[in-house]
Amino acid sequence: MERTPPDRHRVLESYQDGVRAIVALADGVADWDVPTPCADWRLIDLAGHLRCVAENFLEYLQDAPDSRLAKLFAQDAASAVLIRQQARQNAAELAVLPAEPGPERIMAFGVSAGAYADLTPDTWDRTHLIYRGTKYTVGDHAGAACVEWHLHAWDMARASGADYRPRDPDLLVSAWHWGVPHLPLAAGDPWESVLCSSGRSPRWPEPADRPVVVGGSARRRGGRPARQAPAVRGRG
Repeated sequence: MERTPPDRHRVLESYQDGVRAIVALADGVADWDVPTPCADWRLIDLAGHLRCVAENFLEYLQDAPDSRLAKLFAQDAASAVLIRQQARQNAAELAVLPAEPGPERIMAFGVSAGAYADLTPDTWDRTHLIYRGTKYTVGDHAGAACVEWHLHAWDMARASGADYRPRDPDLLVSAWHWGVPHLPLAAGDPWESVLCSSGRSPRWPEPADRPVVVGGSARRRGGRPARQAPAVRGRG
C-alpha cells in the first residue's frame, strides 16, 4: 500500500522536539547508573549510545549517498541481518567510547544532533540510501532520526521513573514507514505501535504510580511535580 511521505515541517519540528526532550531529561538525572529499557544498558550507556548515534547520523548525511549505512543497506540483506550488524556496531562503538560523565555525553550528542538539523533542510531530497531498489532520501532518514530520539527520550524518562509521550506520535508512524523500511510497524495506538515495533514494552517497568513527562518536565498523573528517581530495536 502506498503511503504519503511525512510533512517536512512536521519532521523538522519533531526532530527538534526529540533533541530538546533528551537534553531536558538529562538535566534532571540524579543517578546515571540506573537500568534502562534497553537490555543490559545503564543510563550512562544510553547517553554514550546517543552520542555515537548522533555522530553517525551526521557522518551518514555528509557522506550520502556513499555512507557506511548506504553500503550496508545496499546489500539487500534480510531485516534480521541488518539488525544484527547494527547491534554489533552499536556495541563496538560504545566499548571504545572514552569514560566520561553522562552530562558530557549528552552535550556531545546535542552538538552533533544540532549540526545534523542545520544541514538537513538544504539536502532534503538528496538520495540517502537505496534499499531493495527503492530510493530513500535525506528527508526520509530525518524521519528515522525523529523516531530514534523520541524512543530514547522515552527510555531516559522510564529509567528515571517517569513517562514520556511525543507531541506528534502520528508523524512518527509516517516517519517509520519511510525511514525504517526494513522493520514492520505494529498496529494500534501510534506511540505504542512505535514502542512495540522497536522491541520495547510500553509497560516497562510496570510501576503502580508512574509520573508523566511532557516536554521534558516530569509530573505525576495528578499534576504534582514528580520526585526525580535515583534506546532503532531494543538498543536503537
